[in-house]
Amino acid sequence: MADKTIFQRIIDREIPSDIVFEDDEFIAIRDIAPKAPVHLLVIPKRLSTRVDEIADEAEMGRLWLTATRVARAHLQDYRLIVNVGPGGGQEVFHTHVHVLGGWTGGHPVGFGA
Repeated sequence: MADKTIFQRIIDREIPSDIVFEDDEFIAIRDIAPKAPVHLLVIPKRLSTRVDEIADEAEMGRLWLTATRVARAHLQDYRLIVNVGPGGGQEVFHTHVHVLGGWTGGHPVGFGA
């Protein structure tokens, strides 16, 4: 069996994390290397390595609804970002949605600071 992703280890409580939301299907945490004043990660508990592996429309819808709910609980305005594959900037190969916001006076155009 392949090694667990860092997100699987967080879900299994093997390593600590600042959890801001959790239900039966998803967990949301604060990013340990934030790219914005508020940077959260919404992570499905069911492993898929990339968002485009999710074929079930209801599952995809629940992911985006959860990301939106988490974002609105923490921010008035925000960005939702998904990196897909190494060429798309994905570093952890477990589907996750970045929630970014909290900039004052505008926000950077790119993903990074």
